[in-house]
Amino acid sequence: MEKQELFDTYLSILNEELVVAFGCTEPIAIAYAAAVAREYLGEFPERMNVNASGNIIKNVKSVVVPNSGGLHGIELSALMGVVCGDPSKKLEVTKEATDEDRAKVRELYSKKFCSVHVCNTKASLKVELTVYKGDHYVSITIMHVHTNITKIEKNGEILFESKCSESNFNEALTDHTVLALSDIVRFADEVELSRVSELIGRQIDLNLAIANEGIAHNWGARVGKTISLDATDLFTKAKAMAAAGSDARMGGCSMPVVINSGSGNQGITASVPVIVYAQEKQIPKERLIRGLLISNLVAVMIKSSMSRLSAFCGAVSASCGTAAAFTYLAGGSLQQIADAVINLLGNVSGIICDGAKSSCAAKIAASLDAAILGHKLAMQGLAFHGGDGIIKDTINQTLRAVSRLEGEGMKQTDAVVLDIMTSE
Repeated sequence: MEKQELFDTYLSILNEELVVAFGCTEPIAIAYAAAVAREYLGEFPERMNVNASGNIIKNVKSVVVPNSGGLHGIELSALMGVVCGDPSKKLEVTKEATDEDRAKVRELYSKKFCSVHVCNTKASLKVELTVYKGDHYVSITIMHVHTNITKIEKNGEILFESKCSESNFNEALTDHTVLALSDIVRFADEVELSRVSELIGRQIDLNLAIANEGIAHNWGARVGKTISLDATDLFTKAKAMAAAGSDARMGGCSMPVVINSGSGNQGITASVPVIVYAQEKQIPKERLIRGLLISNLVAVMIKSSMSRLSAFCGAVSASCGTAAAFTYLAGGSLQQIADAVINLLGNVSGIICDGAKSSCAAKIAASLDAAILGHKLAMQGLAFHGGDGIIKDTINQTLRAVSRLEGEGMKQTDAVVLDIMTSE
């Protein structure tokens, strides 16, 4: 692929993946589907049904629905969307909820307005939401990406249907297979900053703001705030700030976040530590932007070889981006950047995802510990070698091994995690 075409593709990937979201993206996907369904129905429904993939249920079960006043769960997510959702706002669909709206949501919840079921699907991210009024109904299907509507059906008529398959989420996105570490570094070094400064600048402003909110107030499990009590060096501060952003987000903070790979926590993890590092080191903003291109694209590269939602904790893939960016900003070579990622993956590839909730902040902190260690080892010319466990001789071989671990090895783990979470 020619340089210009490659760079255009990378910009397209960034614009798809680095979007603004209001609260945890899985509840928002359900709320968005409900808001779209209500709009197509043309009147307020009398009942609603949600069929969702196990990973959607896992990720919505315990996290606070944004702007809901502390409510959580699938039913409440759907009710927020149907009562007050603005579908034109997509991942910010519940941003304008009022006290009156929240009161109506609670009333409908008490009346069993919404039913929920697990759907049998190959897609890790799938929502089928149907609203009913008398003999009329509208059904909305979202798959692979949180706002990717693949089917709209009204009263038996198919109004829209895409050809997106259940088994390949990348069909819904720009081709991610073009992502390679050497090309990512080349892109970060050479792309005109005018083409990325607005996008990355928004990520800096929004994600740093929610991290500061998490430090300043008592959100979630207060992981970041607790770490910050002993933050005497820049790496501990970077870890504290990222965890604090997750504390606020998982606690229902009504502040937007620029996400990565469909996840606000991954967006925070891939950006906030890099921003703090640059600030503490007094690195110019132009260089910070290039570092964030490294972090974001490495995170996307690793996550794109896996299911969008799975038992593999996304904080790990996002922290790989952070490790790469730390090493890049410290003047590391391409090999050292690769080694930083390899060192991380040789350490914490086994962290499980058991849904979105307050302990995500702690998993971010643990993954960033591995990122910091991986970076420091790489800068000393040290790396785990091929044959050390799942580590292979090259970065590409190692990424394929980790992808196999997630795709083949963790499917049963995912099923057991969901069963544990949904059983009494």
